Amino acid sequence: MKAAIIGYGKMGREIERILRERGHEIGLIVDQANAGELDAAHLAGIDVALEFTTPATAYDNIRTCLECGVAVVSGTTGWTDRLAELQELCRERGGAMFYASNYCLGVNLMFRLNRQLAALVGRVGGGYEVRIEEVHHTQKKDAPSGTAITLAEGIIENLPSKRGWVNFAPGIAHATNRVERSEDTPADRIEIRSVREGMVPGIHTVTYESEDDILELRHEIKNRRTLAQGAVVAAEFLCGKRGVYGMDDLLK
Repeated sequence: MKAAIIGYGKMGREIERILRERGHEIGLIVDQANAGELDAAHLAGIDVALEFTTPATAYDNIRTCLECGVAVVSGTTGWTDRLAELQELCRERGGAMFYASNYCLGVNLMFRLNRQLAALVGRVGGGYEVRIEEVHHTQKKDAPSGTAITLAEGIIENLPSKRGWVNFAPGIAHATNRVERSEDTPADRIEIRSVREGMVPGIHTVTYESEDDILELRHEIKNRRTLAQGAVVAAEFLCGKRGVYGMDDLLK
């Protein structure tokens, strides 16, 4: 597989290491300094592009790949209000696209457990209130994390009492138009608390609390390697395919 890496920060460098370990060729690396090289000429011969950049640039990066006929795997979060546009473009062009908010296998198992737990709580009741906390390193540019949003959406789909979410992220500049509040959160909203500290790769906790007990579903990433490895496996899965895919397709 001949791959392109779009975004050469810590994640991009980890992806590079894993691609080489697994015997793949790297035909192009694009970062801020050479962003103009993301074009048809430089993408020629590329099988799959792996895109991990910023919320401000992800949409254009992915669109360029699709328009150039290159399959693309993306894990950039904070921009997915426009994801459906690119998925439709991918279908129209007969291209291939793989998107996930998190490429860690354990997190994706958590997504499934989260949906099942929400459905069970919805059936049994018990007076439980649910909240989400996500903790990441101080360099993370978006809040709440894409993983936290995916968890919230899984709860909303399966717990009839919840219709949306609000974000409480004091002191964080981020790209979202969601209401931010910690007190007096409406009963039909899930509160997502975003914390930025140190070099934490990612901790996500879903908490159900009643007057009598607390039930928590928690996942902690120990390093970026698990994310990069998942992204490379997704690229291997996508190579030679057409259509729109996600982690559920890969796990099947």
